[in-house]
Amino acid sequence: MAPTTGILYVTMQPKPSLPLAQFHDWYNNEHGPTRLRLPWCLNGFRYRANDGPEFSATKPEWMAVYDIEDMNWLTQDVYTRLRKPPVQSQRERDTMKQINIDRKFYDLLTEWKTDDFEKLEKVENEGKKSVLVAVRLTLHDGEGKEEELRKWYREEHVPMLQKVPGWRRTRQFVTSYLDVADGKPKEYLSLHEYAPENGLAGPEFKAAVSTPWNAEISKTVVQEKKRRTYDLYYKFGPAPRDLESLSDPSTHQAASTDSLTKAFPSTSEDSPAAIESYITTPDGVHLPYRLEGSPNPHAPLLVCINSILVNHHIWDDFVSHFLCLTNNTYRILRFNTRGRSSLPSNSTSPITLETLTTDILTLLDALRVPSASLIGVSLGGATALNTALAHPHRISALIACDTNAVAPAANPKAWNDRIAVSEKQAALSSTTSEPVVGSELADMTTKRWFVPQSYDNPDLAPRLDEVRKMVEGNSLDGFRKSVNALFAYDMRDKMAGFEGKAAFLVGKEDGVLPKTMAEMARGLGKGVGLEVVEGAGHLPMVEKPREVAEFVEKFLEG
Repeated sequence: MAPTTGILYVTMQPKPSLPLAQFHDWYNNEHGPTRLRLPWCLNGFRYRANDGPEFSATKPEWMAVYDIEDMNWLTQDVYTRLRKPPVQSQRERDTMKQINIDRKFYDLLTEWKTDDFEKLEKVENEGKKSVLVAVRLTLHDGEGKEEELRKWYREEHVPMLQKVPGWRRTRQFVTSYLDVADGKPKEYLSLHEYAPENGLAGPEFKAAVSTPWNAEISKTVVQEKKRRTYDLYYKFGPAPRDLESLSDPSTHQAASTDSLTKAFPSTSEDSPAAIESYITTPDGVHLPYRLEGSPNPHAPLLVCINSILVNHHIWDDFVSHFLCLTNNTYRILRFNTRGRSSLPSNSTSPITLETLTTDILTLLDALRVPSASLIGVSLGGATALNTALAHPHRISALIACDTNAVAPAANPKAWNDRIAVSEKQAALSSTTSEPVVGSELADMTTKRWFVPQSYDNPDLAPRLDEVRKMVEGNSLDGFRKSVNALFAYDMRDKMAGFEGKAAFLVGKEDGVLPKTMAEMARGLGKGVGLEVVEGAGHLPMVEKPREVAEFVEKFLEG
């Protein structure tokens, strides 16, 4: 069967028993992202009716529309399984019982748009508003009624709507072949998109709906007409990101049935809301992430990028201090870089600095973030620097920690020797039986990363042991493949032309890196400084989290 383009069109009215924040949390952080992870679900938008003030089950306030690449996918198990156990969560089943829902499938007939029309699902258009007019028609019985309607649209109605200030696009749909039932009339749906400032109340629009042909169509072709107007409310992405609804006291902690997505509502000003979930890269790698901080969806985002062999918890104390210093006005994104876990068999390309840079952009796109600030350490610092150099329009500020602009010549041998240590120990995970890095290399690595006096600090020693355990439990397969990114890279030629906002930071006792990074600061651009953290080695955000947070706050705010 040839692909049929269309939409899934859903109207909803929560019952009084369902708090609005719970409704939004479920929809924005669970239901919508699950659909957007399907590659043939091209986008998803939520709209809020502006033709109130009274709404009901027959006149619902909320509407969502998803563009579907091929409507036949909606009959396949990959989609239908989302709507039933065990994939469908108990929370979703309980929530949907408290909502009046009407789901419809429509096939696309025709589209008209301005020459400069921009798709709202593009990340660079995040935050842009839109007004949508939805017109649903059923027709009188009789041969040729559909063609009369489409001819009127084509030859008069849409050409006149195109003269209305703010008009962007009109799409015409018909009840999908998936929804056709014996004896049930087809429905024709038109979606008219306008800029927020528009002429819907102006003379051009009044002229478009007042012609003799319009009156004739209304009398002889259209049996019933339903018209609603909406404001764009929310754009879905494949990654849950709505911290605003989770900051409402009515929301509850929740998790997906596979436990890969968890929502943590705010419990106090000192405990902001957080979401833990994952994205999937184009080559099939899952990257777990944690998003937390400001409930403002447009708050600036700071992305923290790990060194090799650890997970995102190396930033725990830094994040606590930073959010406190900035009064929770930032969102913080942390994630486990590829190589933390074993990689899927179909991910055969070598891991390079470019691969890791692409992962950053994939994360930003999935979370619908047009631009962000980056802070990275070691390999994460090199990744942050490379991302800012290659994609300056996406990176508003850069802080590279304990890293190098060029891979030292000794790196391949040094890292291959370390891999050999792990292979010789042949340690296995106690939970998955997967080969892991093991304790021998973990001890060697963390002793090299941290300064001796840190181990004598009774408050800090437990944190260092946590990092040691992170290294010990890292996938050996992921480790083997991720070190390739450290073997051969050189960013020095690209640094001279950099014009963005940047700074470098290094632990004073991190070998030759303080000297190396001073040269990097001079090579990156005028005014780029180097912050040297006393009493710290290779991971200053672990040993001196408050000092690092204070520097980052001053740098970003200044």
